[in-house]
Amino acid sequence: MQNAVEVYSLFSDFDISLFRAGKHYKLYEKFGSHELVDGDRAGTYFAVWAPNAASVSVVGNFNGWNPYSHNLYVRWDGSGIWEGFIPGIGIGELYKYRIRSFQGETLEKGDPFALQWEVPPRTASIVSTTWYDWQDAEWMQTRHTHNALDRPMAVYEMHIGSWMRDPADPQRLMGYREVADKLVPYIKEAGFTHVELLPVMEHPYYPSWGYQVTGYFAASSRYGSPQDLMFLIEQLHQHGIGVLLDWVPSHFPGDAHGLYRFDGTHLYEHEDPRQGYHPDWGSYIFNYGRNEVRSFLISNALFWLDRYHADGLRVDAVASMLYLDYSRKAGEWIPNEYGGRENLQAIGFLKDMNEAVYRHFPDVQMIAEESTSWPGVSRPTSGGGLGFGMKWMMGWMHDTLQYFARDPLYRQHHHGQLTFSLLYAFHENFMLPLSHDEVVHGKGALVSKMPGDEWQRFANLRALFLYMYTHPGTKLLFMGAEFGQTAEWNHNQSLDWHLLQYGPHQGISQFVKALNQAYRTEPALYERSFEPEGFEWIEGGDARNSVMAYARKGMRLEDDLLVILNLTPMVHHGYRCGLPAPGEWEVLLNSDEELYYGSGVQQSAVQAEPIRWMNKDWSALLTLPPLAGLVLKRSLAKNARTEVQQSDKEPLIKKPSSKRRVSGKKPANK
Repeated sequence: MQNAVEVYSLFSDFDISLFRAGKHYKLYEKFGSHELVDGDRAGTYFAVWAPNAASVSVVGNFNGWNPYSHNLYVRWDGSGIWEGFIPGIGIGELYKYRIRSFQGETLEKGDPFALQWEVPPRTASIVSTTWYDWQDAEWMQTRHTHNALDRPMAVYEMHIGSWMRDPADPQRLMGYREVADKLVPYIKEAGFTHVELLPVMEHPYYPSWGYQVTGYFAASSRYGSPQDLMFLIEQLHQHGIGVLLDWVPSHFPGDAHGLYRFDGTHLYEHEDPRQGYHPDWGSYIFNYGRNEVRSFLISNALFWLDRYHADGLRVDAVASMLYLDYSRKAGEWIPNEYGGRENLQAIGFLKDMNEAVYRHFPDVQMIAEESTSWPGVSRPTSGGGLGFGMKWMMGWMHDTLQYFARDPLYRQHHHGQLTFSLLYAFHENFMLPLSHDEVVHGKGALVSKMPGDEWQRFANLRALFLYMYTHPGTKLLFMGAEFGQTAEWNHNQSLDWHLLQYGPHQGISQFVKALNQAYRTEPALYERSFEPEGFEWIEGGDARNSVMAYARKGMRLEDDLLVILNLTPMVHHGYRCGLPAPGEWEVLLNSDEELYYGSGVQQSAVQAEPIRWMNKDWSALLTLPPLAGLVLKRSLAKNARTEVQQSDKEPLIKKPSSKRRVSGKKPANK
């Protein structure tokens, strides 16, 4: 039978040398299926890496899935690339690669570089395109101002398939465009600066939430076409909202049509299960020591930033990449060449990846989900770091949730769980997450973790959010928490939007909006989030009263804020608190306001008294609402008239604090 595939190539010798060196970062322009015109004939060019294959053919509807009619040609240069041009087929064609190994095994594989796949459980790749007439130029030209480390970043983490569903057909998944119509005005009103999407890359098993990827270059067809996802991202951009994507370079599933044993050998993964099999997830670990695999993964990172205009990637499971003994017992792992547990190849890959991303897209953010004390995750590679822009503050999340889950009666004995984070808060550029991982697998919703009756649970949740938003670092909140979802997250159904008709949930919703507003407009909350100079303890040691007070500082003195938390259900009347400066201090936020379903205990503006307290020359008597937090700011208009007179006065009374002062001061990290 005559071969219907014509000799054709998109690869230059330079492309091949870069690919084999692990330095080709735009492989999506070469590999996969590309509709094009050769001379006067339209068709599709195919290219796939299968160095251990005896033959590779393209099968699909166009040839009745005949494995013998359309054989690709292997390149002469030993690169292991099979390629060729097939006239007469184009966008929308279903296909797979039929691979025959040298051992005689026959495999049918999806295209690792396919831009679109069939809707699962079907597994064929689809000839597609990522062409789109983007209308987000204004955002793209100015997004460096939104993604900078000295700007606010309040991230709404969400799973597209379970954020909202059609009440008339709750089993149907809404598409990217339908979600856009609902999501954009919702995020705009709620005040979040960014949306983070759980993996949208094609995945065969829906309950994996997208973390078991087979189609690394394809937006999941469950929700529509590539252009439909681009529309969603574009709509968010047009309304000033950034988009982060979860990305999984740590492991992949063993599905027969995926990357596993792609050409009959362990091509993308390690052959030895002590290196190549992930015991936690039953998946397979990329071989970061293979240059072609590094090129594949780094190209994939750049692909989503390039073709989909993503504003950053949150890199999943970085800890599992860094340690050879991650989740393994003695004898179940292989040490590195120096006898250590560090995965040197993965470390090199992460550094190369971050350098490539920031070189091509300097205005995005790379964020690591890394749960250990690995040093320098968010420090430049030039200084020995991994090169990420930020790192999830997992220790803060676990300590804080454990503290808030305790009965307030016993919190005085665990006060250090809240203050401890400030001992290391500036070692990295931290993002504070309250993520999807904390509301699944029997852990319950955030509000259900809180102790007490209904009022106390919601009061605790508001106090938790105020603490989170005023703590140094950027913020991430998983969907549903912003209105007090009471049920644990279920990926098979919509969030419980009907709860918003009830007072406690309306209160949480209004309070999160107020927090986002304050976070975006108060420079002290974001300008110096990653600098020790942006935070100062006023009182960190009042464990007996479960009270803590601290200042957040911006670049200007007049922007400074005072935050006071009372984490008991008792009102503290006449609580003297040190103030960072003289003058009148007004209440910017009170989480106990009736508007937020609080008890309505009020604290009006206070005039600083020249009484030394908590090592401050000025102080005031405050009423601290129960299970609540206050944020105070100096009243500039009134203070301007008295600033000169007060600045020359000596405090009338100097009384040292009787309480232990915990210092969060640390050396500069830059």
